[in-house]
Amino acid sequence: MERSAYLAGHIYYGDYFGFLTAYTMTEQRVILVNESDEAIGEMEKLEAHRKGVLHRAFSVFIFNSRGELLLQRRALNKYHSAGLWTNTCCSHPAPGEDEKEAAQRRLREEMGFTATLEKLFSFTYRADFSNGLTEHELDHVFIGAYEGPVQPDPSEVMEYTYHSLPDIAAMLGSDTNAFTVWFRIAFPLVQVQISKLPADKDPDHTKTSSVHHQIMRGK
Repeated sequence: MERSAYLAGHIYYGDYFGFLTAYTMTEQRVILVNESDEAIGEMEKLEAHRKGVLHRAFSVFIFNSRGELLLQRRALNKYHSAGLWTNTCCSHPAPGEDEKEAAQRRLREEMGFTATLEKLFSFTYRADFSNGLTEHELDHVFIGAYEGPVQPDPSEVMEYTYHSLPDIAAMLGSDTNAFTVWFRIAFPLVQVQISKLPADKDPDHTKTSSVHHQIMRGK
């Protein structure tokens, strides 16, 4: 699959395709949580999105050796936000599954590779979509470093690309509707958190993790 050279000019498909395929989702259950991220139950995934109940989720941001962020464009058969650009991957942990382990699993399933992940922060958001679904998530954000082949699942990902953080910020400013709503919220927060990472003053990287070292190149 070819990597996109740029994002400008891509068609915004919105939520039109979401209602066409929502009924085909296999039954998956999500973890319902309160505002403190304490598990209070579970619910079938689509039902949770129809009712807009708060549930646990995760978002993964993977950087290459140049400090560029790996973006994906969601497949057109996704149940919402089809055809939009977003972070490397995202999903929901299953009941009883640790969110970091779930993030590593989903990265392998969706993008075809694995990487060491580090928790960066979490945030809560709510977004209503035109197909009647609502995302109401407590989202755990993980970062990781990876240099190698990307083999996305075509049923999940249309295409992928790498861009520097300043370039992505400019793209969001010029065409915000080309990106998922959670990415629009999370990306500025990721930028802030990355700006707080310690400067890499150790050429052997013994005091700075490999993840931090690669991300610092893109600051």
